[in-house]
Amino acid sequence: MHASSVSSNARGPWSWVPTLYFAQGMPYVVVMTLSVIMYKNLEISNTDIALYTSWLYLPWVIKPLWSPLVEMLGTKRLWIVTLQFAVGAALAMVALTLPMARFFQLSLAVFWLMAFASASHDIATDGLYLLALEKHEQAAFVGVRSTFYRVANISGQGGLVWLAGEWHDRGGSWALAWQGVMALLAGIFLVLAAYHWWRLPRPAIDAPVPRGQRHPRMFLEIFLEFFRKPGLPVTLGFLLLYRFPEAQLLKLATPFLLDSVAKGGLALSNKEVGLAYGTIGLLALTCGGLLGGWIISRVGLKRALWPLVLAMHVPNAVFLAMAWSHPGSLAIVSAALAVEQFGYGLGFTAYLMYMVLVAEGPHKTAHYAICTGFMALGMMLPGMWSGWLQDHLGYLHFFAWVLIATIPSLVMTALIRIPDGFGRKAAP
Repeated sequence: MHASSVSSNARGPWSWVPTLYFAQGMPYVVVMTLSVIMYKNLEISNTDIALYTSWLYLPWVIKPLWSPLVEMLGTKRLWIVTLQFAVGAALAMVALTLPMARFFQLSLAVFWLMAFASASHDIATDGLYLLALEKHEQAAFVGVRSTFYRVANISGQGGLVWLAGEWHDRGGSWALAWQGVMALLAGIFLVLAAYHWWRLPRPAIDAPVPRGQRHPRMFLEIFLEFFRKPGLPVTLGFLLLYRFPEAQLLKLATPFLLDSVAKGGLALSNKEVGLAYGTIGLLALTCGGLLGGWIISRVGLKRALWPLVLAMHVPNAVFLAMAWSHPGSLAIVSAALAVEQFGYGLGFTAYLMYMVLVAEGPHKTAHYAICTGFMALGMMLPGMWSGWLQDHLGYLHFFAWVLIATIPSLVMTALIRIPDGFGRKAAP
């Protein structure tokens, strides 16, 4: 066994990978998705919601600028626990802003702070994952981490949205309902931080750079090493464009479900949206993510790539079908969302493993963070114009455009090169 996977506590991956990636996903979904629904309930326009919440991607875009600091200072484990406490404090602050007159500006400011803490937490989380697991374990658990990251996403869009709707229906205002949700999340994060302080592994290689080796030249060299990688233009194109359709769809999917039929939406309630995403969607996502990781570990990323890419993008057609037909049945809507979620769970595992491939080398924590920074930029820019585009096109034509937007992703997939057998578990 390699030294990188040796832990003084011999922590099994199942005891920490699911909770760690749930903790990674939750602040992201709060900032990027739950805030959209909350502001929609509080009567902020689609244009303002898409524009201002898309700016919140920026910390994830620029996090490579400080990723070498996470590599150089302290252990990944210490960074993770400290930042989880910080996210919990930020969630409590959001709850305090909602009853105020200028809640939109104040809550956005706190979401900015939470986004920076969450982006830094991502660096340390992915670094610990790469240091604590063998390569075949990384491939086997890429579906698990993707699944539990998306479980956090669905828990936000599903369970927490349903809970906000339930509290609102019981006679509270939307501000009071969302205040309760944010306070609940703050408590959850304090529990997660305490659990991870106890349970995270302590790989021997997870150590800060010795003081004598910390200097600005090393900081710069870590960046330069990434940009010297062969085939970099194609790599960056793939990282930026793989999620180009999703970046636009994600911002408008929930407003589409909530908007009235007169506006082209499906007129679902918060509770119905929560049930559709939080039950059938969650099961489909879990199956897709686990299956995608299993496929890669069995046949390797190269052989699995195209089926997983198509599984990611083709199911977006269900939104076009729903915008055209306006199904009145929650069961039909739930089934359509399940198809989309299953495909997403499959397809995203390929993207994660490609970033693991690109990050290979002595500074994999910082280089993986750079990859995710480009991924975030690919989500931020299309998301910024998506609300304006939907306002002008309407939901039907907007979802047709999302399908056309898959073409750049497919082109870049055809251009990347993956070594034979990468990600496949070797025979004993």
